Amino acid sequence: MILLSNGGMLPQYPLLDGEQKISPRKKGVKQGVLLMLIGAVLVPLLGVFSSFAPFRIGVAFEFFAAAAAILCFVGGPLRMLYAAILEEGAQPRHFPVQPFYAPSAISQPPARVSALPPPAANPATGWRQRPHTAEILHPPSVTDGTTRTLEKPEPEGD
Repeated sequence: MILLSNGGMLPQYPLLDGEQKISPRKKGVKQGVLLMLIGAVLVPLLGVFSSFAPFRIGVAFEFFAAAAAILCFVGGPLRMLYAAILEEGAQPRHFPVQPFYAPSAISQPPARVSALPPPAANPATGWRQRPHTAEILHPPSVTDGTTRTLEKPEPEGD
């Protein structure tokens, strides 16, 4: 659509100065993913430490492993869900559509020519008219044939 509006040339967009600001929604989703990835590393690591540690320290590692699992694997998706639903997304960018070329350098395209032949001056005559469908008789009811089979005459000989 942009190519058609600019005579087949690509529009020139302004260069973005500095860094782009990340929207709060994208930032929140990234935080949720990072929290889940940290949990994927931290929970097994704490589990290994708890199995090799002495009893009292092992219990502490088990507690921290359980807490990290709940925090990371429940908190991460909740953070992503919160960001996706409730936080503000990126503002739409409105680029001015400026042609890439100098308008005076390229001439206007020629007028549009139709690829179809010109319409006939006289419509086709000699075709017969369609039948008037209101004059056609309606077919008999579906139940008529069934009723006729039930009304068979009884054999005479008894």
